[in-house]
Amino acid sequence: MSAALQVNDLAVVYDGYRAVDGVSFAVAPGESFGIVGESGSGKSTILRAVCGLAPVTEGRIAVGAEAGGPRPGSRAFRRKVQMVFQDPYGSLHPRQTVDRILAEPLAIHRVPDAETRITRALDEVGLGTGFRFRFPHQLSGGQRQRIAIARALILEPDILLLDEPTSALDASVQAEVLNLLEELRVRRHLTFVMVSHDLAVVTHMCGRLMVMRNGRSVEILPSQSLIRGDIRSDYTRDLMTASLGFRRRADAPAPG
Repeated sequence: MSAALQVNDLAVVYDGYRAVDGVSFAVAPGESFGIVGESGSGKSTILRAVCGLAPVTEGRIAVGAEAGGPRPGSRAFRRKVQMVFQDPYGSLHPRQTVDRILAEPLAIHRVPDAETRITRALDEVGLGTGFRFRFPHQLSGGQRQRIAIARALILEPDILLLDEPTSALDASVQAEVLNLLEELRVRRHLTFVMVSHDLAVVTHMCGRLMVMRNGRSVEILPSQSLIRGDIRSDYTRDLMTASLGFRRRADAPAPG
């Protein structure tokens, strides 16, 4: 079976700085693949390069077996690959209603029967048609992110790129959105590539993950290996330790 997404020797360079440096990975159809690393490691830049929002300086990106298929950033490519951004407050136009936000990609791609698609997209993310003519400022953070997910799904893509989709949400809402994404992945047979700084989220959502540092891939491993501590790289081990947060030593004096 061919990969749903194949990235080979990807490099992204800004003014001589290699934000991504020779990264390769493949994602199988229906797989949820995670990318983790510290801030500035190149995680989000990879997603932006895949969807055409960052320049591909070197390397190759292909969807499925389409070696000569649509180039990243083209209209045909965007029908197959959609992205959900980190900030639901910044990714929706503040002066457009939900109806117009969802109708815009349909108009760009000349997709017929917009009414049916908009209704179905809102139902799929658990909002319903009562939200169609609201503005983003009339929605909570979780509702805004559901609209962003609906917008990404409305073109019926094969691959969803998720750039820390819950990091801007309250903890109480994060689980709801993550559960929604997993339900949609299974129901629609979607392929996910998820960027997150939260190892707990990635190990819960993704079967495999790639660890990034300074624009390079440190290692690719199954999530279960990370949970068991079966790690080859010292950097990955340090990253896992850091993700556990501050822990007071048993012999440390009490504050005050």
